[in-house]
Amino acid sequence: MSTLLEKKCTACELGAPLVLEKDQPELLKDLEGWLVDKSNISKLVKIYNFSGYLQTLNFVNLIADLAESEDHHPKVTFEWGTVCLEWWSHKIEGLHMNDFICAAKSDEIYTSLK
Repeated sequence: MSTLLEKKCTACELGAPLVLEKDQPELLKDLEGWLVDKSNISKLVKIYNFSGYLQTLNFVNLIADLAESEDHHPKVTFEWGTVCLEWWSHKIEGLHMNDFICAAKSDEIYTSLK
């Protein structure tokens, strides 16, 4: 995961390369608990659990800060004690390296709160 943590998201333009399906398992090895949802557009998905609402909200706010700093924005769904993150690249309708970078950084934020 450390190599993903060291990277910064790059601008994702139309026509930017998708992470090929054959390359995804290697990247997923560095991400604990992330799944690729291929039901429509491929997305990285993970559910995080917390012991209270304020901890949950704090994590959501830190993810919002990450999204702004990387200029890459996930779908965030949250309720008491649970946050579901979905990272994918809207412009290219699939997974870009940015999604794996942000997934790793999301995990780092979560770990820092424990």
